[in-house]
Amino acid sequence: MKKFMFILLLCPLHVLAEPVNINQADPETISKALTGIGPKKAEAIVQYRKEHGDFESLKDLEKVSGIGEKTIQANEKDILFTGNSAESRPVEKVAEPAKKEDTAKKTKQ
Repeated sequence: MKKFMFILLLCPLHVLAEPVNINQADPETISKALTGIGPKKAEAIVQYRKEHGDFESLKDLEKVSGIGEKTIQANEKDILFTGNSAESRPVEKVAEPAKKEDTAKKTKQ
């Protein structure tokens, strides 16, 4: 157990952090959740969002002064763009179930 606790202490805190919604989070939350993003860069993200609207992709974040490709790559799994993680990531489309009317017609034929 002591070895486990020691190893846990060696892990960076950002590994344990929850993903952050870049379009809703305040600067403090952003700076705590993302690697390489301190209070000033987090404030720049929020300010850019206020002036230009919500971010739609990781590429949009590169428009913020001080945020580059390496920073984005380090954090891409922890950045969300909508309300929750299920909605924020691309999801495969699931085929819609057949309507009851269509199924009834097929069985009568």
